[in-house]
Amino acid sequence: MLFSDEYFMQIALQQATIAYEEGEIPVGAVIVCQHQIIAKAYNQTEKLNDVTAHAEMLAITSAAQTLGSKYLKDCTLYVTLEPCVMCGGAIFWSQLNRIVWGASDEKRGFKKVNPSIIHPKSTITFGVLQDDCEQLLKSFFSQLRT
Repeated sequence: MLFSDEYFMQIALQQATIAYEEGEIPVGAVIVCQHQIIAKAYNQTEKLNDVTAHAEMLAITSAAQTLGSKYLKDCTLYVTLEPCVMCGGAIFWSQLNRIVWGASDEKRGFKKVNPSIIHPKSTITFGVLQDDCEQLLKSFFSQLRT
């Protein structure tokens, strides 16, 4: 199916690849509403000198501007890495209907710190294109260590 989780996660991976090429931690995000992409973003913390410039945060801001609403109740966030607590809070406040991520983040993911931070009406799917998402992150961090 054209509008599958894998389809939209592939687009999030394209965003993560842009981050990778710019020397940012390679995380990409896409927000979809009624099978249409309304926002795309990637990590830009180095570029913008802003610790809050995570892919999810930038995508949420863009989607809210596109819809003219601070609430994203009918939207799905696709992100290549499990959101951190900061992004989890923004996901809660924006009331995203669904969150889909690729790679889990055992060190800094929201589940480790506060698994209930996501809005109770939001549904979660994880592990979509997990191997591809993990490989991009591993490649990035192995380059940093050499």
